[in-house]
Amino acid sequence: MAVLVEEAMDVGTPAQGRILIADDQPDMLESLGLLLRHQGYEVKGVNTPEEALAALRGQVFDLLLMDLNYTRDTTSGREGLDLLASLEPFSDMPIVVMTGWGSVDVAVEAMQRGVSDFVQKPWDNARLVETLRRQIQQGRLRRAARQNQLEEALRGRQALEELREREAEIAEAHHIQERLIPAELPQVPGYEIDAYWRPARSVGGDYFDVLRVGDDSLAVCIGDVTGKGVPAALLMSNLQATVHGFAGPEAQPAELCARVNQATLPHVGENRFITFFYALLDAPSRRLAFVNAGHNPPLLIHADGSYRKLREGGPVLGLVRDWNCQQGLVELAPGDRLILFTDGITEATNSQGEEFQEERLLALLTAHRNLRPEAIRQNIVAVLHEFTGDKWNDDATILVLGVEGSAH
Repeated sequence: MAVLVEEAMDVGTPAQGRILIADDQPDMLESLGLLLRHQGYEVKGVNTPEEALAALRGQVFDLLLMDLNYTRDTTSGREGLDLLASLEPFSDMPIVVMTGWGSVDVAVEAMQRGVSDFVQKPWDNARLVETLRRQIQQGRLRRAARQNQLEEALRGRQALEELREREAEIAEAHHIQERLIPAELPQVPGYEIDAYWRPARSVGGDYFDVLRVGDDSLAVCIGDVTGKGVPAALLMSNLQATVHGFAGPEAQPAELCARVNQATLPHVGENRFITFFYALLDAPSRRLAFVNAGHNPPLLIHADGSYRKLREGGPVLGLVRDWNCQQGLVELAPGDRLILFTDGITEATNSQGEEFQEERLLALLTAHRNLRPEAIRQNIVAVLHEFTGDKWNDDATILVLGVEGSAH
């Protein structure tokens, strides 16, 4: 039997579409080919189900127009139904079936196997063309939706993988920053120091440190880098390294802060700055020299309940090159409690948006001034946990220095 086959070009799908016709009758292939090419379609014809499958595996078609019967002496439609069963990999492609006889059972089964529409032989040209046009359009919409789903799923997997990588990086950054925070605070006779540090996120911009700078001297400092998260944490680590490099028994607070300001200027960046408090404790003389560079004034609570705010100093660090300050000096006495803190403590909010504020902190410290620094810190943290519902909107740090004397 002669076979008419219109070979499809190996180019992109034409605007109207590419159609595969499967029918064992050459005159049917020729008639349909002429009709559809005239309508602007690209056509390929095959005679058998096997040839149809081979064509589908070789290139992409917008639609399959197929007969159900390929053996002249049967009308069961079995060959066509078996072909439909093999077309699952091409489920996005619309299938239109043509048959010259009417069998409700075969039609229903064909529809159940994925047929998009039915055309009876002999066909009406206009109706056939309209059916194919409509099915190709719907098929393209399904393929586009399917492609969008695949792309969306791919983007989702990529985003999830990036999130997991970022979470792993953040976790590692948290562990690194934890190692930067002193695990054990150096102590000197006659004093006791305790501290609390909590970033609002995995990492943060709060910094505190206690450094032994001589046999009888300690450097005590606290700082707050503007911002939160990784950028603030990076600046915080830079600040710590800078302080460690300049601190020493001969480096007075004013000198150290000026050098830190000069060193951090290139790294802080626009619209960022560092609030910082640095004090040098001469333990035997109970003298505390300090500079407050725009930080929350530490509170010095005396044994009789009176207090002083340590304000002397200068502007914040990392903002101006021409930086200068006034160095402060305070005489400590037995029973004194010095509390250094960041604004994450006083600006912590409750569920109504009310801030904790310095007044509450001062009242709490005054009430518990006779306790040891560790107990004072525990009380502050417990009250803050209750006040905030354990929901913190900023990094929070407390450092308590106690002078031995009336405490018990």
